[in-house]
Amino acid sequence: MRGASMGPMEQVPEDWQTGLVIAAHPGDIEYEAAAAVHRWTMQGKRIRYVLASRGEAGIAGLPPAQTGPLREKEEVAAAKAVGVYDVEFLDYPDGRIEESLALRRDLARAIRRHRPEMVVLFDFRDTWAPGRANSADHRAVGRAALDAIADAANEWIFTELSGLPIWTARWAAVTGQAATHAVDVTDSIAAATEAVLAHSRYLAALGPAPVAVRAREIVENATAAVDGFAAERATGFELFYIRG
Repeated sequence: MRGASMGPMEQVPEDWQTGLVIAAHPGDIEYEAAAAVHRWTMQGKRIRYVLASRGEAGIAGLPPAQTGPLREKEEVAAAKAVGVYDVEFLDYPDGRIEESLALRRDLARAIRRHRPEMVVLFDFRDTWAPGRANSADHRAVGRAALDAIADAANEWIFTELSGLPIWTARWAAVTGQAATHAVDVTDSIAAATEAVLAHSRYLAALGPAPVAVRAREIVENATAAVDGFAAERATGFELFYIRG
């Protein structure tokens, strides 16, 4: 956790209009960044989602052929709750995503097509909390996506994408333990909660706790007060400067 001794935390830049959120599975965005996305769409920004998989391996006892369409539908509903109406699935295999050149190419293609100024990614470190191993898919997708931002700006790495003009994002904002910047999401809690509740079937499969209780816990964890940032509720990001 960021210590108060580090001084004030900066605001995530908001002088942009187009954003792309890249995640491994349905639900990842709602666990971390839905409130921030809502804040930005309420400012009139255009946000799109790209998910590497449909989350088909995510519900115990429910076959992937049934789980994939269900989780896709839940993600589309969750996106709408925070003002996002463009959700793309790349159909990589849930639980078996590799940090490959193919994934980098597909993400670079998406970045060139959507031309985001801001790219939002999710914690791709080996651990997501002390002593808690991160998902292999999260690690693979996050690392590949950070590389794909540079790939999208280079005409010579994936020449098969030559039909799409190169594109250089301005920033990448990554959720997780190493936040350097934050956004005030105090007015976006209700929308973020609605987005989490859209994943009701998935949440119900996680254990005996009522879905509403679990959803409240998820939103509280994602929007707690941040040391050094003057907001009742905030979401923190590690900011990477891609270009000025």
